[in-house]
Amino acid sequence: MFDSVVTLPFNQHVGIQESQSNGGLLELPAGEQYLNHIGTVHAGAQLALAEACSGEFLLKSTLNLPGIFPVVRRVEAKFKKPARGRMTASASTALDAIDVAHREIASKGRCLLSIVVNLYDEQGEHALTSCFEWFIAKTNNGSEQK
Repeated sequence: MFDSVVTLPFNQHVGIQESQSNGGLLELPAGEQYLNHIGTVHAGAQLALAEACSGEFLLKSTLNLPGIFPVVRRVEAKFKKPARGRMTASASTALDAIDVAHREIASKGRCLLSIVVNLYDEQGEHALTSCFEWFIAKTNNGSEQK
């Protein structure tokens, strides 16, 4: 297993980092390589950061258990404002969602968990709200998969 999604090859390639700002979990630095045709942060870059943040939240939660295999099942995203500069991502889930997920994994061997991710640009503008639904299952042999 790994300690952070920032160590995954794709996330390193994109430049996703642990956040240095209060309330942020991950961030994407400012850079021309992230810009679209109108000079704002490309939707693909924002979605990559949001997905990584949902995975990081999952890792940091009490669902970081040996012998489970999480994969993204569904994504919903709403772009709220054009984003400029460094992007910061935060994540949350319903108050009892982790407890419910633990019970379902124990009883059924699998669960669904929704994680809400919000992105803010360097001016503090709320640029994206997204929801990542993770399918989480016990592995067949009880060992971790990568």
